[in-house]
Amino acid sequence: MPAAGGDREEQRVDGLSAPAWRRHTDPEHRWPAALAVVVMVALQVMLPDRLTLGPRWLLPVIEVAMAVVLVAADPRRIKRDTPALRMVGLTLIAVATLGNAWSVAMLVRDILTGHDTGSAATLIAVGGAIYLLNVLSFAVWFWELDRGGPAQRARGTDPYPDFLFPPMTSPQLAPKDWEPYFLDYLYLAFTNATAFSPTDTLPLSRWAKAAMALESATALLIAVLLIAKAVNSLP
Repeated sequence: MPAAGGDREEQRVDGLSAPAWRRHTDPEHRWPAALAVVVMVALQVMLPDRLTLGPRWLLPVIEVAMAVVLVAADPRRIKRDTPALRMVGLTLIAVATLGNAWSVAMLVRDILTGHDTGSAATLIAVGGAIYLLNVLSFAVWFWELDRGGPAQRARGTDPYPDFLFPPMTSPQLAPKDWEPYFLDYLYLAFTNATAFSPTDTLPLSRWAKAAMALESATALLIAVLLIAKAVNSLP
């Protein structure tokens, strides 16, 4: 009898008393991440042809096709986590990231070689679009990879987070059912690209540190070149 009571006490401590991000919870809604993909596709379509990889429609069509597959598999909440769906999700982000990396490289080439980048307003609009693409693509990467992705996080199978959010270290300041959702990763990507360093959320794993460093470096490169072009310090 004492042993049975001890087992029940252990279940209580490891289960309901554990923070939401460490136990099984309801799956996350699909629409925030899907909306981010829609915005990325729209920004890619708006970029000039010289900054896009291949025809302007190519990457957006590929991304939309893969996004439709993911939404059809989990239209409301992200419950399924098959290897095939996982591969589709990661490929979608990789394609979007490849397109953004190409756009950054072409923008850098245009500025450094004195290529006609249009009016100041056009340059700022293009640079802003690429900057926003950088933020969104890394937000989706962070969201998709942290602790195995949204489906795995909902199951609470991995107790070791890749990102340490403030409510994890100060649970008394957050609701008991708090756990990171897409908006948290979007805020992480935005602040990292704006401050060029971690702010309130720290990377713990090596891949997370490398990804945040790459995002910051890309954002810094875009900002420096746009400012330099604006003050005519570059040809």
